[in-house]
Formats: sequence, structure tokens, C-alpha cells
Amino acid sequence: MTQPQFIPLSFREYPPAGMQQRADEFYVEMKRRRTVRDFSERPVPRHIIETCIRTAGTAPSGANQQPWHFVVVSDPDIKRQIRLAAEQEERAFYAGRASEEWLDALEHLGTDASKPFLETAPFLIAIFAQRYGLDEEGEKVKHYYVNESVGIATGLLIAALHHAGLATLTHTPSPMGFLSTILQRPANERPYLILVTGYPAAGVQVPDIDKKSLDDITTFL
Repeated sequence: MTQPQFIPLSFREYPPAGMQQRADEFYVEMKRRRTVRDFSERPVPRHIIETCIRTAGTAPSGANQQPWHFVVVSDPDIKRQIRLAAEQEERAFYAGRASEEWLDALEHLGTDASKPFLETAPFLIAIFAQRYGLDEEGEKVKHYYVNESVGIATGLLIAALHHAGLATLTHTPSPMGFLSTILQRPANERPYLILVTGYPAAGVQVPDIDKKSLDDITTFL
């Protein structure tokens, strides 16, 4: 295995007041982020999506194996195929696959099996987790902390898209094997989620919900 080369750390330190200001500003910006289910058909420049995915690619990962792949879909025909396949799984979910407890938890969000945003939004980003890698000889290379690594990259992608001025929706029909077929992904990848992104529709409304307080989510020892 090739030994890594080491370079000086690119780190920028701020005085405490500056740190607090930056933390406050980022919190206020991210607090505005909300999941939306109604998207505008307005086009979004592809280079914006590319830069946001580059940001996602900076995420830490187990053994720096970067076990993720992003398939960006804007083709209307492919989006249509994804919608039809997703809605088929969603109908099965709402018709009996989901428990009553799960359906009760979703009721206040007003969701159902219809997923028009899969066609309306300008971009669908299908995120795949690579269960293992392949070396130059085609031999399997074990990947470590795959779910954790892909989850962190997905979080960075959502934050980057919001920071750029776009809305997002995480969509996870279950099962999602149809994505591998439609998007012709290799056997070492499994679908992680679909990230829908674009401008929100005019006049869109979202549920009036609260986030847990700092005391609810944190313990300082």
C-alpha cells in the first residue's frame, strides 16, 4: 500500500468573539432550513450542484475510503421512471407495510404515496453507499464505517445546498433497489437516499414544528 504524503494543516483560528459570531450566524442560517415537498420547476445551474457535491466529498470517512457515489438526475424520462418506481413502493408502504405506529407518527406531516416532487424538482441526487471497494485487479477492498461516512457526507451536502440558496427533501422509499436498476449502479453500491433539490414552489408552506432545546439534546460533563 502506498504510504500517504503529509502536508501542513490548513487551519484558521479566530478570536473567541469571532468564533461566537460565526457560530451564531451559521446557527441562524441553518435554523431557517426546512424540508419542503413542493418544488418549483425553475432551472438550477448545474455548476451549483457540482460545487455542493464537492463540499460533500470533503466529509471525513472511515480510513479515508470515501465510500459514496452521487448520481445527479435531471433527465425528465429518468425522473419519471424513479417516480413511478418510488410510488409503487410507497403505495405498498401506506397500504400495509408500515405499522400503525409509524403511520401515526407521519400523520401530522400530511404525507402519502404521491411523490410529484420527484418529477417537478430540477435535480434528484441519488446517494449510494459503497459496501466495498474494488482495487485495480477487481478484488474487493473492505470499507469501514460506511453508513456513518455516507451520513456525514449527506449532511454536508444538505447544508451546502441550503447555504447556496436551494431547498431540499430527503426521500427514502423502502426498499430502494429500483434505483440501482434504473441508474445502472454496480453491485458494490446500495441506495442510501434520494436528495431532492431545487427552488421551493411559490407560496409553499411547511408544518409549524419546534426543534428540541439545547438542554433536551445535550449533556455537559
